[in-house]
Amino acid sequence: MLKYGLLGKNISYSFSRGYFTEKFRREGISATYENFDLQDISKFSEVLKKNPELQGLNVTIPYKEQIIPFLDELDPVAAEIGAVNTIKFINNGQLIGYNTDHFGFTEAIRPHLKEHHKKALILGTGGASKAVHYALKALGMEVRFVSRTPAEKVLSYYELNKSTFSEYTVIVNCTPLGTFPGTDQFPPVPTDFFSSKHLVFDLIYNPPVTKLMEIARSKGATVVNGQRMLELQAEKAWDIWNS
Repeated sequence: MLKYGLLGKNISYSFSRGYFTEKFRREGISATYENFDLQDISKFSEVLKKNPELQGLNVTIPYKEQIIPFLDELDPVAAEIGAVNTIKFINNGQLIGYNTDHFGFTEAIRPHLKEHHKKALILGTGGASKAVHYALKALGMEVRFVSRTPAEKVLSYYELNKSTFSEYTVIVNCTPLGTFPGTDQFPPVPTDFFSSKHLVFDLIYNPPVTKLMEIARSKGATVVNGQRMLELQAEKAWDIWNS
C-alpha cells in the first residue's frame, strides 16, 4: 500500500492527516497518510529508512526551511520562495521539494480582493510567510513584513499606527498566535485601526474564527481563515505526487 505523510513538530492537531485519509476513503484510493512528528529535523533520515514505501510528504512548521538541505532538487518556485511544503519521491530515490502554499493562498484570497487592496502587511517571517510574500507580489501588491524583531525591510509591531493601517489594507497573519488551544492570543497589531476597507486573512484554521478575525470583523473588516488555502495546497500536492 502506498504511504504519504506530514513532517512537522507537535502536529497531532494537523489538518493534513484527516484531509487525506478522508480523500483516500472517498475516492477509493489504496493509500495511508501518517504524521511524522519530529522534535529535530536531524531525525528525517530515520523516517526515510523506516518507511521505504513513502511516495510523498507534506512539510509544516517548523521545517519548511530546515528540510531544504536534505533534498536533492528544488522546483524553481520553491527555490525562489526559500521554503518547501511538499516533497515528491522519485523512483531513483531522489527527493524533490515543491511549494504549494503560494498556490493555495493565491486562490483562497483572490475572490476577496477589492480594487483598493494594493498594499499588504505580513505578520510573521517564517516559512509560510515566504510563500505568502511570493503570492502577494505576484498579485501586484506592495508588501511589508512585520515581526517582533525589527530588521532591514521588516517593521516592528510597535511601528504600526493609524497611518500604516490606512495605507496597508490587507493584513495576513502567518504567526501561530491564536491557534487552539491558545485561542485568546493574537499578534500585537493596533486593532483599533481596522476598518471596512481591510481584508484580514489568518492562515490559522483551528479555531475557524480567531481572536484577530473576531476583532477585525467587529470593526467591519472582511475576514478569511486558512481552511480553503489548506485544501487547495493539499490538492496541488496530490497532483505533484501523481504527475
